[in-house]
Amino acid sequence: MNYPFLVLALSFLVLWLSMRIGVFVRNKRRISPADEHEDLALIISAALTLLGLLIGFSFSMATSRYDLRKNYEEAEANAIGTEYLRADLLPAAAAPRVRLLLRKYLDQRVLFYRTRGESQLRQVNADTARLQSELWAAVSPSAAAVPTTGVTLAVSGMNDVLNSQGYTQAAWWNRIPMAAWGLMVAIAICCHILVGTNMHPTYNQAALLLVLPLIVSISFFLIAEIDSPAGGIIRVTPQNLVSLSQSLQSN
Repeated sequence: MNYPFLVLALSFLVLWLSMRIGVFVRNKRRISPADEHEDLALIISAALTLLGLLIGFSFSMATSRYDLRKNYEEAEANAIGTEYLRADLLPAAAAPRVRLLLRKYLDQRVLFYRTRGESQLRQVNADTARLQSELWAAVSPSAAAVPTTGVTLAVSGMNDVLNSQGYTQAAWWNRIPMAAWGLMVAIAICCHILVGTNMHPTYNQAALLLVLPLIVSISFFLIAEIDSPAGGIIRVTPQNLVSLSQSLQSN
């Protein structure tokens, strides 16, 4: 769900129509209000409780993934900063190039968190992959030529830099499954139809038909916002990477 506002609009429309279908069925079959059908009211209560649990569980899944993305952003900044310092352990000929590549790589990682467009993000990923190859090519010959403890430590740090990007990318791909979204929407539709069939005919339906769909739609919107790394308003800001970039520029 990369378009949270679309989720909000579509879910509200679908759930509102589901309520209208329930009202239509009630009027067509002349179903009595809920106080005359306690069994139907019990079913509606159980269905709404189940829907609330599913929404809460999905929200918990989304927030845990959001926290994971924040932790990996911090881990990336730490790995890059540490490797920048370990470049002093490399031979004098290799250290300046490694630092230059790390600064370029850091700029790409900041862009990764700030870019929204799909085409721009693909370009950022391509540039990141190219810089990763250049970084590894800059340190691996030193490990073969001068296999000292310091060089080995620098190569290990570069490996951490490359791995941290992979962990970040995996966290961005780890989303709430579409099957879970589909089941949650299906249960929400059933709940709204049941509520519509049990609505008292004397109530101000124009206003009441908007309340429950709006509440559930906002819940879906919030889940989609938190679960969407690049498409929503609630996003992980690269504050650690930006802070590191500013620190390296001032040196």
